[in-house]
Amino acid sequence: MIWQLPGYSPSPLTGESWDGGENLAHHVTSHPHPNPPPSRGRGWNFLASVLLICSPITYAQEKYPTKVIRILTATPGSNHDWGARITAQELSPRIGQRVIVENRGSISTEIVAKDTPPDGYTILFYGAYTWLQPLLSKVNWDPVEDLAPITLAISSPNVLVVHPSLPVKSTRDLITLAKAKPGALNYSAGGGGSTPHIAAELFNYMAKTKIVRVNYKGSGPAMMGLFVGEVQLMFGALGPMLPHVKSGKVRALAVTTPKKSPLAPDLPPVSDAIPGYFSEAAIGFFAPKKTPLPIIKILNSGIQQALKGLDPQLVFNAGVEIVAGSPDEFAKFIKADMTKMGEVIKSGSFSN
Repeated sequence: MIWQLPGYSPSPLTGESWDGGENLAHHVTSHPHPNPPPSRGRGWNFLASVLLICSPITYAQEKYPTKVIRILTATPGSNHDWGARITAQELSPRIGQRVIVENRGSISTEIVAKDTPPDGYTILFYGAYTWLQPLLSKVNWDPVEDLAPITLAISSPNVLVVHPSLPVKSTRDLITLAKAKPGALNYSAGGGGSTPHIAAELFNYMAKTKIVRVNYKGSGPAMMGLFVGEVQLMFGALGPMLPHVKSGKVRALAVTTPKKSPLAPDLPPVSDAIPGYFSEAAIGFFAPKKTPLPIIKILNSGIQQALKGLDPQLVFNAGVEIVAGSPDEFAKFIKADMTKMGEVIKSGSFSN
């Protein structure tokens, strides 16, 4: 027979909770076992001590969150920034605490992986850089060993855009020009392992071209580099780039989805010129690796509700798709992407 302490009731969030856990000692002493052994002795005292020692930890987790939650993400002007801020806005009333966003850039991953307590109060919202950069260069974190996936949140097609001065009107035109002048064309990217970097190098690999990367500190500066003509092209997130396509600052050639995207129905896919080409910006939430599972579950549930409750038109206008799912699904996605891109990186044609 399992003896249940009086006052116990399951929590709607975690499924296990002490009703008034701070009064656990009172329950143990004032509500004895209905059929106690002849002598409680040292064994009973030991059990009570263990319960008293463990209860503050359990109680703290059950009451999570009790203070502000921080989301660390990339620079302003990106899908990272949009996704983090819209999630924070919708998550706060659902979770009962303020949720703030800090644009720390690429250092965000290292901060959460290595310098953050696993208590659920500082989490990461980042994309492929987090799990692919370790394949490209030596970094201080391991995406599997140091981070706990919470949920894949949003995905977005990239769009291949060029400066208006570049004499190309299609992806095939660009490939022809790049092959005629190997190394003469440049593309901008917000750092190694970023989505624009991965998309461009996958393009180079599959089209057998040599377009050279120019690195910027974030996607916003990378876009500015293209606007002012410092580089000739970029693979940018569709949502942030579309207004600049409409204004004429850049010319759009294609989207990186396998087929035409409803977000930009007039643009052909890159795969029309390079069969099998596909790239997307996928961004999700992470916590430090040793974050307790009950906290991961609370965050996953709250974030899913926040994302799925968004106005569909708002999501469409941002050029993204909601992909909220389980931590296990996100982990499998990361593993598959690391396997796929690992093969490309090991080919030797990939620019770090």
